[in-house]
Order: sequence, then C-alpha cells, then structure tokens
Amino acid sequence: MELSEIKKRLVRYGELKPCKTAFIDAHTPGSNQKENFTIIGSGVSESADQHVHINIPHGFNIGAAGQPPKCRNSLHSHRTAEVFFVLSGRWRFFWGRWGTAGEVVLEKGDIINIPTGIFRGFENVGVDYGMIMAVLGGDDAGGGVIWAPQVIEEAKEHGLILSNKGKLYDTKKGENLPSGSAPMPVLTEEEIKMFDEPKTSIIINNHVARYLDLRSLSYNRTAQVIGENGKLRDKPGFEVDFITEKSKKEICLYKKPAVYMPVKGSWKITWNENTLILNSGDTITFPESLEHNLESSMTGEAALYRIIATNDPAGPTWRQ
Repeated sequence: MELSEIKKRLVRYGELKPCKTAFIDAHTPGSNQKENFTIIGSGVSESADQHVHINIPHGFNIGAAGQPPKCRNSLHSHRTAEVFFVLSGRWRFFWGRWGTAGEVVLEKGDIINIPTGIFRGFENVGVDYGMIMAVLGGDDAGGGVIWAPQVIEEAKEHGLILSNKGKLYDTKKGENLPSGSAPMPVLTEEEIKMFDEPKTSIIINNHVARYLDLRSLSYNRTAQVIGENGKLRDKPGFEVDFITEKSKKEICLYKKPAVYMPVKGSWKITWNENTLILNSGDTITFPESLEHNLESSMTGEAALYRIIATNDPAGPTWRQ
C-alpha cells in the first residue's frame, strides 16, 4: 500500500476535531466545557455535529475526551467495554449510582478497563487541559450510552432532550423531538438495582494498570494489557498491548487492522520503502496483512498502546 493511502488512516493529535455538544450533559454546569473526539468508528456521540475521522469498521471504536480542570463527564454506563488511557493530565474515575461507591486517580500512561454494568464518570483533577484516549467495544459500541436518571433530569433544565433513538435535541435552539420519537425513558428503580457498585480494591486490582508497571512488564517483550491472558483479564472483542523502546523488536503482520496510539516519545513505522513518524497523541490504523516494522525513532523514553480486534464478541465484561 502506498504512503498516500496509509496517511488516510492516520489522525494527528493536532488535527483532531472536537465536538462540544456530543452528549446530553453538554449544557449542564460542570460538564459544559468537555470536548468529545471520534477517531475510528461512529462512537457513541448523541450529536449530529460529531466529526468522525476514520469510518472503517474495526470491531471496536477509538475516541478521546478532552477537558479543562474541574470539568467532569456525568454518570453513565455501557453495554460493551470502555477502556481509557491517560494521554495528558490527571484524572479521577468514580462510580456507583451517585458516583460515591469508589474512585481511583490515574496519571499519564495509566490505563483502566471499566467493567460493564456500573455507572461511571470521570473528571480532570489536574491543573491543565487533559486528554484521555478511549477504546469502546463493538462496531456500534453497544448501541449507545445508558445515563443515570439524574443526568437526564438535570439536562432538561438546560434545554437538552435525548430521544429514544439516541439523538440529542436542544429546545433552546427551537429543536423538538421529531414525529415518531419519544424521550429516552429514565431507568426505573428496579432497573437501577441491576447496576453493580464494586469496591475500590476490586477496580484497582482487576481493572487498572499503571504505566510504570507496564514498562517493567514490557522489558524485552510486548506486554499484553487487556486480553484473556493479559494483566487485566478480559475478552472484550479486542486486545490491548503495551510496547516501549525497551521491548523486543518484531516484524508486525496481523490478520486484522492494528491501531497504534503513542503515549510517549516518537515512533517510526516502516513498510516496503515507506516511513511514517508517529508522535504522542497520534492514532494510526495499519491495514491487515501488510507487513511492517515499528520502533522508537528517538533516544529516550517511548511507549505506545496497540489495539487489535479478536474473534470474541463485544459484550459484558468477561467473568473468569
């Protein structure tokens, strides 16, 4: 494949196009400054304004959230995997019906695989604008977001209504639900009881991997982060690997597209007689069955995450 074709599968950090009205809490104070990015796949945005950078089915979606300090993403749940790694900033993840069941703070390079069936939210607790990169299971990402009831109720006070088809309408702009649509139903108390509230120790021990620990695991080899035999054991329909400048060099050839997402340093990817340099925050999806090489391109610390689909169906978190 020619360089020009591969470049169509590359999204530079500086070229990311944000959507500031992606979700129902876009006008809610405390959440109204967040930006949503859809990099690969349609994602779970509820807004017609969302830009999709690469619309190639992978079996999963790649996205990102950018937020200034003290900005939060409201409590919600997913039917398939939701994985985040911190690109920049300092982030607090919290969960439970009211967001008080537990919390964990992640730093640059840390990764979390939030289990399905729990309400979760996150906020930037750093001092600068921060970015977290996301992997969502399934081509349709589980059919959208499940919001905690209070999020939907509060959004109404600020003019936003979500239809039962997952589309957002702003009544302050004169928008109304179209014929044939109804408001998204609020979960009943019986339905809410089905959502788990795991202890903090369970999330930290089974669903969080720290950057420094992964660097140690990746010495002279690739470290599997998420997978049946990964540090975070799960079968969400994709695997996540961690590679550093200290990892063993290998020839890369896969039966499914490989997505590379650098978190630190610069990386060189070569195929045939072509070369591309990837930097922190860039995302590239390399085609299946195209042999290539990957290596850090500069002296110093470098790390990236690699995501490849598996044949496992996207769905609830795997319980070993």
